[in-house]
Amino acid sequence: MMPTHVDTQPLPDPLDVPLTDAELTALALAADPDAAPDVDAVPLHIHLAQFAGAALPQWYMAPATASSGRRWRTPVVLTIVAAFLLIEALGLCNTFGQLTWA
Repeated sequence: MMPTHVDTQPLPDPLDVPLTDAELTALALAADPDAAPDVDAVPLHIHLAQFAGAALPQWYMAPATASSGRRWRTPVVLTIVAAFLLIEALGLCNTFGQLTWA
C-alpha cells in the first residue's frame, strides 16, 4: 500500500537549527569536565583552517614574532605614553581628542 501523502520538505540539518541560550546552558552543565576528548576530535585550528579567512591564530592570537630591525616603535610608543601621562599630571582631559580641564 502506497502512502497517499509524502512530505517533500527535507528535515532541517541539526547544525542549521540555532540553539537557544537555555539549551546551550543545559548542554554545558550536563557535560563532564573531566571526560577525555574523543579520539576522532579535530583541533579547532585545524577545523577552521579549511574555511578561508577563519584561521584562529590570525584573528584571535597574533603569531609570535622575533624582534625585528624596526626600532622606531619603542620611541614612538614611549612618547605617546609620556604625552598622556603629562596631560594627566597637568589635570587636563583628552577625551575624544579635545584637550580640556578635567
